[in-house]
Amino acid sequence: MNSAFLIGAATAAHQVEGNNDHSDIWAMEHMVYGGYPEKSGIAADHYRTYREDIAKMAEAGLNAYRFSLEWARIEPEEGVFCEEATDHYRDVIACCREYGIEPVVTLHHFSSPAWLIARGGWEDERVVGYFERYVRYVCEQYGSELQYVCTLNEANMGVLIAIYIRQAMEERAKREGGEAHLQIGVDIEAMAAEQQAKIDESRQVFGVDDPAVFVSPRTEHGIELVKQAHRHAVRIIHEMVPGAKVGMTLSLRDIQAAPGGEEQAQAAWDEEFGQFVPALVDDDFFGVQNYTRTVFGADGELPPADGSELTQMGYEFYPQGLAHVIRRVHESFDGPLMVTENGIATDDDTRRVAYIDEALAGVRECLDEGIDVRGYMYWSLIDNYEWQSGYGMRFGLMDRGAGHAAKPSLAYLGERCRAWQD
Repeated sequence: MNSAFLIGAATAAHQVEGNNDHSDIWAMEHMVYGGYPEKSGIAADHYRTYREDIAKMAEAGLNAYRFSLEWARIEPEEGVFCEEATDHYRDVIACCREYGIEPVVTLHHFSSPAWLIARGGWEDERVVGYFERYVRYVCEQYGSELQYVCTLNEANMGVLIAIYIRQAMEERAKREGGEAHLQIGVDIEAMAAEQQAKIDESRQVFGVDDPAVFVSPRTEHGIELVKQAHRHAVRIIHEMVPGAKVGMTLSLRDIQAAPGGEEQAQAAWDEEFGQFVPALVDDDFFGVQNYTRTVFGADGELPPADGSELTQMGYEFYPQGLAHVIRRVHESFDGPLMVTENGIATDDDTRRVAYIDEALAGVRECLDEGIDVRGYMYWSLIDNYEWQSGYGMRFGLMDRGAGHAAKPSLAYLGERCRAWQD
């Protein structure tokens, strides 16, 4: 191992900064039918406390911090850029450098400007040009300060959401006895009224019937737009900041097959990863994001085995999955990899330490096998706003309360970082 290997933690702007009131997610949090039972509010107040938080990372021994710029703060109105927000993120980057922390910058982490959604969002052709303008502005402002840049966080999230919705519908059909569309006891009029109320509220907030936010189920057209936005961003960054290394991140389950499930498992991997490989042709690295595994049998996805340890998210405790995913990605992407997210939601910090320990052991094995892995970013630095799961999912190495008290896992990850350097 050498000093170039990065070990750090990750956050997303909307989840930790607070008061991101020009974003689509903020707007949806305040809608009756937005799907967010809990509001982000001040989040972890990281917009104000970033300096203290970065200092704690450095003191613990970490050498990298993956964080996102908030497009909705930088461009709160179409074509209008906010100098205060721009200077803020410049300060965050400078603070990282001051403390010997390598900033790994993500340009878009799920939340978008509300005005973008009003113009059709991530299903409208214009989104590519809008994102391109934002990327150009970021490059103009930060230029050579950027070394590692992730364009879109989990560019396949819309695909995964569509998969989960499809699975939920299939499970419901099984429970209700097959393909019957009208069942006794279903209030069709009430369902229709609620659907109309959702449309009316969306029209009022965004001016559209069905807001195409980044985490909406993605159509084939929308998938292509996401790929285009990424490739345009890579081209622009290479032109404007030649020294920067650019890549995409994807959320990847460790997809395994039990007897009879081989075909379904392969199809799932192709849908979640394979279809994005052509869009990575000009990338300098790829961001691996993994939390657990999924096993396919002859009848589809299998639940975790009885007695399996589950995280707060309901995932199987399975840190071994990270190494499996790294190896499988390496088969298709012949370039450097970086683990941009990997972690566990739990109130038992000893299990977090165990998870990190096993995950890093897998990364070490991959390195020993000759796979070019450049870093490991634990998710997340601070207990944060986990979108529609609110504040109940505790992924953090630090507490969200006043002072952001460090958990033992922060010191442990820092010790591992020091041990991995020459």
